[in-house]
Amino acid sequence: MQDQVLGSPMPVLSISLEPGESVLAEAGEFAWMTDSIQLSTGVGGSPLRLSTYSALGAAGTIAFAAKLPGSIRPVDVAPGTEVLVHRHGFLAGTPGIEVSPGFQQSFAAGVFAAEGFLLRRIGGQGRAWVELAGQVVSCPLRAGQSLRAHPGHVGMLDSSVTVQVMPVHGVVNRYFADDVHYFAVLSGPGTVWLQSTPLPVSAAALVPYLNSSHLSAQGKP
Repeated sequence: MQDQVLGSPMPVLSISLEPGESVLAEAGEFAWMTDSIQLSTGVGGSPLRLSTYSALGAAGTIAFAAKLPGSIRPVDVAPGTEVLVHRHGFLAGTPGIEVSPGFQQSFAAGVFAAEGFLLRRIGGQGRAWVELAGQVVSCPLRAGQSLRAHPGHVGMLDSSVTVQVMPVHGVVNRYFADDVHYFAVLSGPGTVWLQSTPLPVSAAALVPYLNSSHLSAQGKP
């Protein structure tokens, strides 16, 4: 198996498989694949609905495309070295990778109301590929050291990092549609990878420009 990340700023993960090799990904998330790649669904061992893409009879290639400008990063995991990633972060993995719920906090309103603040745990044994949006900043945390971040900007973290959600009342904001703001409080030891342009935040930034009254005020039809 060989993998390479092609292009920028909208990268593509291309994985070349020898006969008998396979990778796992969410159902329907591939971008393209050669005719020797066969699809099977219903992978055991993971609560997330994963499909298996296998090269049968001949070598083949399968590709996965980023949803936003950013980067695709390989992550090797094993028991004791798991990671948590944002809701849309898991792109693909080798057999033996398991994806399960890691952390979830519900919100009553705003752009996070549908799914809340959700992190998925990538465990098992093998290599996973993770998609992070925009510029990525890594923040190593010592034991007892903490970092407060907007939930949407939390891209990936070591499983040793503790996650809490802290409300800050009296702050009106477009992300939560109420007089309260929320911090994700991340406490070490471990490393946190922050992403600059996550999907929920990018979507919220466009809302004022999609409002019909705003467009009318600007003289738009």
